[in-house]
Amino acid sequence: MNVFIIGIGLIGGSLARDIRKYYPEARLYGIDLDPAHLKVALELGLIDEASDYDGLSDADLVILTIPVDAMVNELPLVLEHVGEETLVLDAGSTKAEICQFVADHPKRRNYLACHPIAGTEFSGPSAALEGLFDGKTNIICEVEKTAFKLQEYGLEIFRKLGMRIRYMNPEAHDKHIAYVSHLSHISSFMLGKTVIEKEKNERDIFDMAGSGFESTVRLAKSSPAMWTPIFEQNKVNVIETLEEYIQNLQQFRQKLVDNDFQGIFKEMDDTNRIKAILDGIPLNKK
Repeated sequence: MNVFIIGIGLIGGSLARDIRKYYPEARLYGIDLDPAHLKVALELGLIDEASDYDGLSDADLVILTIPVDAMVNELPLVLEHVGEETLVLDAGSTKAEICQFVADHPKRRNYLACHPIAGTEFSGPSAALEGLFDGKTNIICEVEKTAFKLQEYGLEIFRKLGMRIRYMNPEAHDKHIAYVSHLSHISSFMLGKTVIEKEKNERDIFDMAGSGFESTVRLAKSSPAMWTPIFEQNKVNVIETLEEYIQNLQQFRQKLVDNDFQGIFKEMDDTNRIKAILDGIPLNKK
């Protein structure tokens, strides 16, 4: 089993760790624009060998874990280089533009559009974790456009890695992920920005920051090189979610101005049901 991972960072490196664990016979090859990433990946044993696109003709599995703006350019090139029986996966956080870009590609049947919803705020091959995907949801889009035999191959790998599978069309994926992922990152970045700006005048602010601040701002450590293209590709949905979020913030602010603390209590009490949602408990059984 020859596995090529294009982009040896947190996601690519973590996939490499799990594939090596569950497929010990696999030989892993890495492709990355950053020679330092390849060097670290080799030292950590994430990959067996550095490679390039010329080697893709021998691949059984190719996984692209690169920024989504690069994905639209690289995915068609990858498909041109792979064999007829090669499965090509991606892990992009947006799906509509990527799927549109290869809709008419002669080897579209080789591509399975995926988004494993897993990660941390860290990046690079040294951040790779074994078991990162265990119990996580993997959204698959346009599964019907992938050759059935390759679908089965991909699903077998996902099951081995412990992923839950959810099927969705690319447009629905991008709309929903804007709420549950993209907005969270924007909120974290902007909270961090607000505090940094305030800290210029009040040096004690970080000494006062507790675990609540730390957990809320954690995502602000994420890579801007990865997230800026995501916001660009999902711009329409991100703007819509931001407008709703800003409206809620403005309404909360107005309640403070109006001394409507009963209304603030009700807002927070109503929102407490998010715990049941995240725990998978039906709301009518709360």
